[in-house]
Amino acid sequence: MKEESLEEQLFLDQHLSSCHLCPRECGAARMEGRAGACGAGAVIKVARAALHLWEEPCISGKEGSGAVFFSGCPLGCIYCQNQEISRGQAGYEITVDRLADIFLELQNDKKANNINLVTACHYVPQVVLALQKAKKGGLAIPVVYNSSGYEKVETLKMLDGLVDVYLPDFKYWDPELAVRYSRAADYPKTVRAAIAEMVRQTGPCEFDGRGLIRKGVIVRQLLLPGHVKNSKDILGYLYNTYHEDIYISIMSQYTPMPQVKEDPLLGRRVTVREYQRLIDYALELGIENGYTQERKVALESFIPDFDGEGVLGKMSKAPETAEE
Repeated sequence: MKEESLEEQLFLDQHLSSCHLCPRECGAARMEGRAGACGAGAVIKVARAALHLWEEPCISGKEGSGAVFFSGCPLGCIYCQNQEISRGQAGYEITVDRLADIFLELQNDKKANNINLVTACHYVPQVVLALQKAKKGGLAIPVVYNSSGYEKVETLKMLDGLVDVYLPDFKYWDPELAVRYSRAADYPKTVRAAIAEMVRQTGPCEFDGRGLIRKGVIVRQLLLPGHVKNSKDILGYLYNTYHEDIYISIMSQYTPMPQVKEDPLLGRRVTVREYQRLIDYALELGIENGYTQERKVALESFIPDFDGEGVLGKMSKAPETAEE
């Protein structure tokens, strides 16, 4: 693996010596090996890079999305389904050059429909360098930035012109809920500003002849058990603000993990009635551009094996296949 050049090192030092990439503003000296609030140091850590068939249809398509799962997370929701990587426990350290190669391997070898950067906020400087290298090397498929929505506008601006599609969550409308589940009272106002910047960069959604998204913003809203009003408030804001310029993905797949099993709300799944109430509200609003999930997905696992597939060398494992 090649080491970063002096120019690249200076660029990384500028952003990671005292890190303020995410809204936590922790100021960690990541270039000195200290972990930030996200759990990450200066070296990129990736847990999996492979075809992924469980995204929205316009992202996965039939061939799959080239998902790169980064380790660590600035938000740290207590109910996280990917704690194995979001807390930094799984993953392999790689260079910027290796990350650029991964992007090209997903395009050229795996024929991915796009490059899907999953929770990359805390590695944006490295991702910027890797995307620039990969695009010079022939990367031509869309780049999707798959995010918790807890993003700084200043950091997102670094991706302007490099990312084609933004796929943020909008988790909480109520600051008290954001504190209770993610220790982030600023989440509601932060995500609103972040989505506005994402839409500014991409403009309205555009699709190719196969129905795959080429550019635009898709906002995900995961209904949490017992919190239909929170979700309704979010849908109302998104539709009244952006109308048909964005797509909205209304998700029912919440799965109670062991760490929240005793919570009276988070310890259970979303009920059929709760999800139907939210869908009915979306229809009342007039939302047409978007996606819903069938009830059965709440009983399925959307958590892949974070076994390092595709990270350290050429990808040899067969991708998981979804049932028809």
